[in-house]
Amino acid sequence: MAITLLKNIHTLATMNDGLDEFQDAAILINNQQIQYVGPTSGLPSVDVDQEIDLSHHVVLPGLINTHHHMYQSLTRAVRSAQDAELFGWLKTLYPIWERITPPMLRASTRTAVAELLLSGCTTTSDHLYLYPNGSRLEDTIYAAQEMGIRFHACRGAMSVGESKGGLPPDSLVEDEREILRDMQQLVERFHDASDHAMLRIALAPCSPFSVSRELMRDTALLARELGVSLHTHLAENQNDLDYSREKFGCTPAEYVEELGWVGPDVWHAHCVHLDQAGIELFARTGTGVAHCPCSNMRLGSGIAPIRKMLDHKVPVGLGVDGSASNDGGSLINEARQAMLLQRVAHQDPRLLPAREALWMATRGSAQVLNRSDIGQLSVGYAADLIAFDLRTVNFAGAGQDPIAATLFCQSGSVAYSFVNGQMLIDQGQLIHNDLSNIVATHNALSHELLTSS
Repeated sequence: MAITLLKNIHTLATMNDGLDEFQDAAILINNQQIQYVGPTSGLPSVDVDQEIDLSHHVVLPGLINTHHHMYQSLTRAVRSAQDAELFGWLKTLYPIWERITPPMLRASTRTAVAELLLSGCTTTSDHLYLYPNGSRLEDTIYAAQEMGIRFHACRGAMSVGESKGGLPPDSLVEDEREILRDMQQLVERFHDASDHAMLRIALAPCSPFSVSRELMRDTALLARELGVSLHTHLAENQNDLDYSREKFGCTPAEYVEELGWVGPDVWHAHCVHLDQAGIELFARTGTGVAHCPCSNMRLGSGIAPIRKMLDHKVPVGLGVDGSASNDGGSLINEARQAMLLQRVAHQDPRLLPAREALWMATRGSAQVLNRSDIGQLSVGYAADLIAFDLRTVNFAGAGQDPIAATLFCQSGSVAYSFVNGQMLIDQGQLIHNDLSNIVATHNALSHELLTSS
């Protein structure tokens, strides 16, 4: 059993219920859990296997990403999709994504996870909803495990193609009976419901415009039977809203309520156009929202009413979204953009303080993923934490409030990252994976994807 001491921490934010913050702090990691966190003066006497001096660092809980499409890192900044709104963007990229192969899924997952880790993320979900050419969710699961990140793999699906009035091409949809069968076997093989679990499975039909009512309903029933969470896209842009009204005769919130897609075991991505009744429904039922500000700006989808959601006690976490609609995967930057976007939306700089944005990226995201064992630095919690080096140029002059500076000053890569007690980043470098090899492999496969026909 390994014991690690992080000592002399310059500034530490626990994100616990009391929002405790410490200077000259220490954290004692006993195997996968936090054994002590607080002032150095209160540190118990114990023999340790490793000591790290963090005299010049600010330490936070590991950030948690609640929405991603990792395969999309293969198709960043595609020229023909750079200036399209959501539906046009998807229609441009679907023909490219039809050519994705299992090696491409594995490579893109490794790349996306490396990017997330370097930006301070220690837990991530991934929503994979297309499976061409023999691709499987397992391809992403094994790649994420190789990288060492805490992973929520969302078994997405599309079942309503263009011939049936849906958005995706028929070549990318699946039979609904086969979807449900695969969902069940994935949960039975991989889902770990225990505390500090490194891998969980969620069931995640893609969106109202790519699956049937029946699949949404049956997936909710299956998820409750198996005890796993539900995830989908909802109310992302005006076309999404119009589709729900035209096809289903109701708002997106009314649609998901009718089909059983509300509750603390459900989280919806985007919700840019969630109306007042929908906000009240989500608040009343504990339904979560994955806020993806960069993607919403990139696609011109609008500004989600996050301030109103938070005021109504809707669980809100953060997501980087797909790496072809962002086109990056920095979670610390996503928290910064969330803070800035609410300020500009309401023309009021008081509306989303830095610490509240960090809360969304940690505690809020943990709640959205239905987890009570991560998201804060407290005794008994998983040892997921990150440290930024205050000696870097972006923190110069920001000594008065290093915690807020992680957002106001646009942090770069983390200096250290621990996931489940294991160090994955040491002095800014991935230590168990060769980043240059990850990127080279990814770029070769991306080139193959974009130039094949």
